[in-house]
Amino acid sequence: MTLTLLPDLSVSRETMDSLHSFSDELIKWTKRINLIAPSTADDVWNRHIIDSAQIWLLKGQPSTHWCDIGSGGGLPGLVLALLSKGEGAPTEFTFIESDKRKCAFLTTMSAKFDLKVKVLPQRIEQADPANSDVLTARALAPLSKLLELAMRHVRPDGVLLLQKGALFENEIDAARDSWHFKHEAIPSQTHPDAVVLKIEEVVRA
Repeated sequence: MTLTLLPDLSVSRETMDSLHSFSDELIKWTKRINLIAPSTADDVWNRHIIDSAQIWLLKGQPSTHWCDIGSGGGLPGLVLALLSKGEGAPTEFTFIESDKRKCAFLTTMSAKFDLKVKVLPQRIEQADPANSDVLTARALAPLSKLLELAMRHVRPDGVLLLQKGALFENEIDAARDSWHFKHEAIPSQTHPDAVVLKIEEVVRA
């Protein structure tokens, strides 16, 4: 039996239960450390779980290694790892997060749900290159800075899936001063002004 998570994404009951359990853990841990904004706690499912899950639909060709930078509360990283496990995908995940308390959360959740995750408690620019096929980041930095961080950890032929808000076009224009890249702005399924930037073929200008 499968259940509908998104219009184009169905998951098993076990995966759905795991996502709900993770949602509960986010709320519980946020009372102690700042994982999500308190103003979003009443709508964690849509604002965080569904918002992260939509990334899974954009993964394209099969990948063996995802890297999530500035992983924080595991959004989107832990949600993607749960979906990967549910599909039986052979994908491994690397989470890079400098905050030790957030790393404790990421490590605890990875163990709780038996996920193929490696947590690196380091600054993004200091961690060993991840050499990933796909790299994700959510609400981390302006695009020009984000590309600087991301290109250390993604393969030259890899893809970046970056969640951005209403000013994404300004960020793209600013980033083109330093970078050449191919991009597609995919409308978010959870917010009318947000997008997921799918970025490929990145090289310095």
